[in-house]
Amino acid sequence: MKKLVMKFGGSCVRDGDTIKYSSQIVKRYLDRGSRVIVVVSAMAGVTDGLLEALKEAEKGAETEIKKFVGELRRRHREACEKAIDEPRIREEVWVSEEEEIRELEKILSIVAYLREATPRIRDYVLSFGERLSTRIFCGALMSQGVEARYLRGWEAGIITDDNFGSARPLTTLTYKEASKRLSALLEKGITPVVTGFIAATPDGVITTLGRGGSDYSATILGAALKVDEIILWKDVDGVMTADPKLVPDARTIPIMSYDEVVELAYFGAEVVHPLALEPASRENIPIHVKNLFNPDAKGTLITKTAGGDTVKALTMVKNVAILLVSGIGILGPPATGAKMLDLFNRIGVQVIMLSQASSQANISIAIPGDTLEKVLKAIKMEFPEGELKFEYEKGVCVVAVIGSGMRGKPGVAAKIFNAVANEGVNIKMIAQGSSELNISFAVKEDDGITALRAVHRAFNLNA
Repeated sequence: MKKLVMKFGGSCVRDGDTIKYSSQIVKRYLDRGSRVIVVVSAMAGVTDGLLEALKEAEKGAETEIKKFVGELRRRHREACEKAIDEPRIREEVWVSEEEEIRELEKILSIVAYLREATPRIRDYVLSFGERLSTRIFCGALMSQGVEARYLRGWEAGIITDDNFGSARPLTTLTYKEASKRLSALLEKGITPVVTGFIAATPDGVITTLGRGGSDYSATILGAALKVDEIILWKDVDGVMTADPKLVPDARTIPIMSYDEVVELAYFGAEVVHPLALEPASRENIPIHVKNLFNPDAKGTLITKTAGGDTVKALTMVKNVAILLVSGIGILGPPATGAKMLDLFNRIGVQVIMLSQASSQANISIAIPGDTLEKVLKAIKMEFPEGELKFEYEKGVCVVAVIGSGMRGKPGVAAKIFNAVANEGVNIKMIAQGSSELNISFAVKEDDGITALRAVHRAFNLNA
């Protein structure tokens, strides 16, 4: 008997119809004899709506809060009506939903009175998206005759530190509790339906795992119970060789390694939450990315090792700025590169790429374009005037070329750069990771799509 974790999010739970359809997919696996733990995200757009409601509450905008809560109530009531066929179950679910919505409205009103939302309150408010959608999903399963149990993340055993907004599981405690609680339900034939994204500290204070954290919830639970497979249901056929909106002939990749997907996620590909790979890879549990709306498609299987093509996937990061640091002061101790990285860490700026000349006389650093002003201001305060020269260029994008087959294979970089040069595109910066899984380069944003498509063609990724 296979033991699975299935995660549903985004467009898979955008309304009552998709929740009902998603629950029918779960029922199909249960009827085949599998035991399933279901993890559910908030309905599409709800988390963003909650964040916006918090902003309005901090302004004291009571009218906007009431308007938001009214729309939230209408949307979930409608979803409840469509997803749950059995009237008794539907009404029981809605009574609990209404209690949650009233509680949310009360909290937002308190924030409006205080004109402040602490990180702890923010996590508490954001938890309502998953709490509302998951209960409806559970009701939809029960309406089909499935014995299901609604559980909030901490009730399923996910216990974290108190780093609100980006909490991390206390692994030993979480694995012990999740295994004990969920295994007991599965042995009784009960299907746990768990809120993704949210958890709690050992003291019961609600936390969140960061945006996209429902994937993380799924893999934490999968690792704790050592399941046979984790299925992430999306609205695409799997991981693609490139964004099909930018490269129309992109295709689905049948198999990838955990490391390859981590690289893709780091460079902004919205495939799997980057942290979600760690629990699965540690326990060597395959992750299957499948299309809910095309469930018979094979999708992409993510495993420990995945041979195959030299280059498997491309991704592009837009709105990047390049900071060039040069001058005699760069040669003296302490190492300027380390000092710069420490500065970026302190001000919370992600470094996308870093490249240093062999002479160590200059460093190029690629950062998100919208952080440039903050970086320049911090640099001005950190470094004495005249010690170093700082120049920058905006309107840049980074193309990342990813594939484990590049390891130890000569000529890959030459093929990439020849393809780009043949299109008349100038490369401004190059970096390669020590893992040899990834070669990244920066070009003008206007040239980004041209460069992306050129490399895609050069490695015949559309075949």
